[in-house]
Amino acid sequence: MAKREYSFYPGCSSQKKASAYNQWVSTVSICKELDIQLNEISDWNCCSASIGYAGGGELPRLVLSARNLALSEKEHPGQDLVATCAACWLATREANERLNHDAEMKTDANEALKEAGLEFKGEKKVRHLVEVLIEDVGYEEIKQHVKKPLADIKIAGYVGCQTNRPFGIAGESFENPVYLDKLVEVLGGTPVENYDKKVSCCGGALMFSEPEKSQALVKDILEAAYDGGADMIVTPCPVCQMNTEVYQEHINKKYGTKFNIPSVYYSTLMSVAFGQSAKEAALDGQIISAKKLEAIASK
Repeated sequence: MAKREYSFYPGCSSQKKASAYNQWVSTVSICKELDIQLNEISDWNCCSASIGYAGGGELPRLVLSARNLALSEKEHPGQDLVATCAACWLATREANERLNHDAEMKTDANEALKEAGLEFKGEKKVRHLVEVLIEDVGYEEIKQHVKKPLADIKIAGYVGCQTNRPFGIAGESFENPVYLDKLVEVLGGTPVENYDKKVSCCGGALMFSEPEKSQALVKDILEAAYDGGADMIVTPCPVCQMNTEVYQEHINKKYGTKFNIPSVYYSTLMSVAFGQSAKEAALDGQIISAKKLEAIASK
């Protein structure tokens, strides 16, 4: 039996060949090292994090997440529901809190869920995996698993919006959350100090509908990391990771810049520092190669 068990909502982006599959691969490797068991809820559905705001209505958007919560309550009672995607975590936590504080909305949601033989009771605590790592595992225990310190790597901790607003991580500042900086230090790396774009928005799904606006935001995020001497960026959010990595070439063409900064997940950093192989850390999923991490992983 694992040391810690959680009900797990993987979300759409973690599926094989999806945009954040490399996050899932590296997450598996660090959970194995830390003796964490993630029990996936069956028949889960999209949380509607983006498209749910495009005209579907408030109740249907909340019911989609309520269905996942109801399945989790039924299948894994007593276990907190954990997500690795920032958008999934935010959508699910919002639904959980909204329905628990609005009796009429909860009744309407359960009327819809009744058609599937489900009921949302509101008994779950919804958590991001970084909360589990910080609050349940702790920095000291994480440090004990470090076999290959990330020496001589300077890393910009890009928190982004969704794990920071409106809920945030307990005990962290909304303006200057430092949990990624602390994690980088624990893993033997050097965090970029005074990274003034760490909670700036990357534009999210605007990258598809209004790319010029989103690319301008990402340019500032990359520039601040570059100015801080960063070798790479680390983030907890699949959309943030994608936007800050995939569109660097587009930004370089538009603005005449020469960005080539790897953007990785915290789980990737941890996997390498824990002594895992490049494949286990999913470094082969990078579009911009994280060569310094590859070098450490190959030792």
